[in-house]
Amino acid sequence: MTQPEALRQLLEAIAQGQVSPNSAFDKLKYLEFEPVEDFAKVDHHRSLRTGFPEVIWGPGKTVEQIVSIMKAMRDRTPIVMATRIEPEIAQQIRIALPEAMYYDTARICALVPINVQPRYAGTIGILTAGTADLPVAEEAAVTAELSGFHVVRLWDVGVAGIHRLLRHRAVVDQADVLVVVAGMEGALPSVVAGFSDCPIVAVPTSVGYGANFGGISALLTMLNSCATGIGVVNIDNGFGAAMLAGQILRTANRICERGDRA
Repeated sequence: MTQPEALRQLLEAIAQGQVSPNSAFDKLKYLEFEPVEDFAKVDHHRSLRTGFPEVIWGPGKTVEQIVSIMKAMRDRTPIVMATRIEPEIAQQIRIALPEAMYYDTARICALVPINVQPRYAGTIGILTAGTADLPVAEEAAVTAELSGFHVVRLWDVGVAGIHRLLRHRAVVDQADVLVVVAGMEGALPSVVAGFSDCPIVAVPTSVGYGANFGGISALLTMLNSCATGIGVVNIDNGFGAAMLAGQILRTANRICERGDRA
């Protein structure tokens, strides 16, 4: 159940006399944000504003802090997700929260329902130029799936062997938004945009030799693309790419539900 649905049910219960005002106040007093000890303020209201709940950034936090934040969130949102969690940290989190799932390639630790099903129409296609780009691509893929989107994956189809991409044109054609992840010179998003009719989210990675400058070379290539319809996120930002792709699909769904009322 999403937070807006839970809030609607609570208001209906108050109206029907099933929940007292004092009890409702206890449930609502941390609607906007909830302090977690003295180190965090969980933004419970974010899903009402943006459609997606707050996500925990793992680096720089102790295991105890991550666990405390996850516990504060788990009763208020259907999915609790922490990103950039290294395996040894995930092991410690799962001691405190045995139900936590760990997606090792994506480095995401999450509290999720048993069966996560897509809630939104449309397909997000995620492509990588090379196998070394997989951690960033899987961060995007898992984030999108846990957020309720249908994802298709296509790995290792970079421009050094362009026939691999052309052989899998069907994956590109079925997508409604494409997330294209590439390091080195970062040319793949431009190539894909040349024969795709949907929005493309380009993700530069820090994969590459010295002159790649930790992903800056790929970033500049993507920003300077002559192909149209490309949006570029920060280096290695698979999470941000998934959120942008998801917002594009959610907006399209909202327009379709609203109908032509302009």
